[in-house]
Amino acid sequence: MSRRRVAVTGIGMVSPTGTTAPECWSACLAGQAAVASIPDQWHRWSAFQSTVWAPLPTVDFAAAGIAPLEAMRLDGAVMLAIVAAREALADARLEASLVDAKRGIWQLKGVDGERAGVCMGSGGGGITTLIESQNSHLLTPIQPLASRGTPETQDPASDALDTLLASLPKRFNPFAVSMIMPNAVSATLGIRYSLRGPNTTCALACAAGTAAVGQALRSIRGGDTDMVLCGGVEFVGDPFGSVFRAFDTAKTLASVVDRPETANRPFDRGRTGFLLAEGGAAVLVCEEWEHARRRGARIHAEIVGYGESFDAYSMMIMEPTGRQLSRAIGLSLADAGIAADDVDYVNAHGTGTIVNDDVESAVIEGLFGSRPLVSATKSLTGHCMGASGAIEVAITALSLRDQKVHGCVNLEEPVRPLNFARKSTDAGLTWAVSQSSAFGGHNAAVVMRRAGP
Repeated sequence: MSRRRVAVTGIGMVSPTGTTAPECWSACLAGQAAVASIPDQWHRWSAFQSTVWAPLPTVDFAAAGIAPLEAMRLDGAVMLAIVAAREALADARLEASLVDAKRGIWQLKGVDGERAGVCMGSGGGGITTLIESQNSHLLTPIQPLASRGTPETQDPASDALDTLLASLPKRFNPFAVSMIMPNAVSATLGIRYSLRGPNTTCALACAAGTAAVGQALRSIRGGDTDMVLCGGVEFVGDPFGSVFRAFDTAKTLASVVDRPETANRPFDRGRTGFLLAEGGAAVLVCEEWEHARRRGARIHAEIVGYGESFDAYSMMIMEPTGRQLSRAIGLSLADAGIAADDVDYVNAHGTGTIVNDDVESAVIEGLFGSRPLVSATKSLTGHCMGASGAIEVAITALSLRDQKVHGCVNLEEPVRPLNFARKSTDAGLTWAVSQSSAFGGHNAAVVMRRAGP
């Protein structure tokens, strides 16, 4: 009995390089990297070691059907996921009809809701809602004590307190619990589109999005579902830089040694750390091959293999031999039924941290030699945490569809003699791998194939 095949028929994306998949893809091909100074306000709270990040562009949530009243009940991560999911469904040419206007519930035409599921990944879930709720809980009682002095008479501490108090909502958000829950992203998409099949959440830090795509492959191929909305999302843009400070204190972030635009440099010998992104989301519509063909869907690429492993070494440091990352990639290749020599393109995790890039590049060389093209999407988008793996899978699907590979920005002196794409290039691609590693020791890899018969 032949295995059920899995097609990618829809892609939606929000990242620091754009608010739609075409915008993000065009920016990648043009080498337009996202980088900016952190907000001035953050400097009131800490003397940061890193002073750059990758902010999101303005997202029109109303255009995605999120009314202002509804937005009050949704964490920023969930709203980004809704935007990406809406685009992915439209890209898949799946028509959604409104069945309950009051609750904002839609139904997908021609889709059996009990055979359709959701699997989304996130590293922090509703972390910004948690921060806002904590601030509100602790500080609301002292709001009447806010300083009434003038800028000339106020000391920096009073000024900072006034700024914080002014940011608080008028009342504690009664929807905080459902906004903080990590599963809120998957649950919201399932409710919104009447998808009653398996609804799961992958919380594998920076490998979460890749793992979610892998679980979607297994669900469809195993016969549990015919369609899955899958991907990853993250939003860490709290007004005071609390999440940024956590990574900054851990000394994982890129420092500015020259010009800010050169700080983010995965696989370069001059790298100093990763460029934290404010957030991002990528949602893929994955369908059983014949299900997609019957409705005449356009197929971007095929997902053919998945592998996962765990370092069991450290919460923060990648296992230095790379043995488990290599095993995860090997498992994905075996699952796809191909050899390492068949792979034409590797979209690497490529964080720009010292240890990770050393280990990952050694793993790539050990498995693939210097034959396949290698690039790192994070050199353009920054590190979107739980969304990063899904964004990279989406970019890999677009690479296979368009037969193009984007370049690695700021790669001047590579750590290893791999076949790095220094600029966007046309390429004959049939097989590609997208891989991720994560704090905690999680490794995940997805194998994809150019769409064909």
